[in-house]
Amino acid sequence: MKRKPYPSDISREKFAEIEPLLRSVRRSTKPIKLDLYEVFCAV
Repeated sequence: MKRKPYPSDISREKFAEIEPLLRSVRRSTKPIKLDLYEVFCAV
């Protein structure tokens, strides 16, 4: 299901700069099942 884009969403290119930071602080307990970009934009 495609969601409606919001003005506050960042581009995937900008998110690529942030993603390594998000992954580095995460504990490796379970595999990621969600798209981190979608979660980041939702927050």
